Amino acid sequence: MRQLTYVEAGRVEWQEAPDAVLPGPAGAVVRPLAVARCDLDLPMAMAGLFPGPFALGHETVAEVVAIGDQVRLRKPGARVLVPFQVSCGACPACTDGRFGGCQTFRARVGAAFGFGEAGGGFGGAVSDLLAVPSADHLLVPAPSDVSVTSLATLPDNVADGFRAAVPPLRERPGAEVLVVGGMVKSVTLYAVAAALAAGARRVRYIDGDERCLAAAAALGAEVMEHHGSWPRHFERAPITVDGTGDAEGLAAVLRSTEDYGYCTSVAIYFGRTTPMPLLEMYTRGVTFHVSRADSRRLLPEVLALVTTGRLDPLAIPTTVVHWNDAPVAWLEPATKLVLVR
Repeated sequence: MRQLTYVEAGRVEWQEAPDAVLPGPAGAVVRPLAVARCDLDLPMAMAGLFPGPFALGHETVAEVVAIGDQVRLRKPGARVLVPFQVSCGACPACTDGRFGGCQTFRARVGAAFGFGEAGGGFGGAVSDLLAVPSADHLLVPAPSDVSVTSLATLPDNVADGFRAAVPPLRERPGAEVLVVGGMVKSVTLYAVAAALAAGARRVRYIDGDERCLAAAAALGAEVMEHHGSWPRHFERAPITVDGTGDAEGLAAVLRSTEDYGYCTSVAIYFGRTTPMPLLEMYTRGVTFHVSRADSRRLLPEVLALVTTGRLDPLAIPTTVVHWNDAPVAWLEPATKLVLVR
């Protein structure tokens, strides 16, 4: 089969690989129909965060091709979403609903598709075929009346934007939300869309990217352009989302969180240490959350928002490219890139 392969920093190419095979009697083999590029994928490919070669892609909607003897719920021909994290559904963490912390499938950066050996060596989604373990648990039925382009965005980045905005809004219905972008382009815009879909009375978006600002404004957010050094804080909000990827930006967003408010970071901080204004957070009772989105747990809720029309992933600037053009498109700038067969 053919798979899009990261070779070295700034170089990806199609390579031939052995066909994916069933990963045991509980597994399945799927054929990806569309794959979205995660916000991390471009810097990962350009900077060489993990050693190559390895197959790329971890946001996908696919068709089931083959199933193991123990698979009961998923059938060949079914359209499914593939959560980017690999989980078994049966270990203590999974039975507790913490699928992203699965104890059966472990890896250095967490068991996941599209990260090579660092993610456990589970293969990448920009491939003719993809082997999926624990198919009855892991694969999520995908509706036929939603486009594959839209569905491909859901397993990671849309789910990430959702978890940054919607659970805190359940605790504070109608609360104001502040989203500060920078490092992650699509996730922060999905957070804006999710916050509005969940009933936030006011959503503010701050960024230095004109295209992202225009997209946020079109979604219904109040926007503010920001460049240069970070202020001590912006106008405060009870729910804040940090997408800056900058230590000083993170501190500004934390200080922009109201007393006893909730701040979620959807950015990734690669340094060994990241300073935080802990004393100020302590005295003002700020709760801070940082993690990957728990894809398998969140996807059913995300799908419900999409299928009812309350959240449209394609309202965020999306570049759709034919599958065969993947090697070039994967390294080009785009707020959100989706490869479609």
